[in-house]
Amino acid sequence: MTNDTPAPTSCCSTGTADPDVAGAGSETAPGAASDDMTTCPVMVGSAVSKKAAEAAGLYRDHEGERYYFCCAGCGPAFDADPARYAAGVA
Repeated sequence: MTNDTPAPTSCCSTGTADPDVAGAGSETAPGAASDDMTTCPVMVGSAVSKKAAEAAGLYRDHEGERYYFCCAGCGPAFDADPARYAAGVA
């Protein structure tokens, strides 16, 4: 059985109209509180500062939960199959 939707190898290299926004969610301020940190549901293992991701608009709400992304390319990937990515975080 094959899966028609391959897992992204790297969405962070996709282009964005605003280079200042690309990767904004993965910035970590010195001394950032650990409760501010999470991981990207699309690029699992990529650390994300919730505060920076929110400021850059790199998040989505799905079924009452907020998901934060490491880069601008992850939002559209999440939108395409939110249940798949949400399940990977649970």
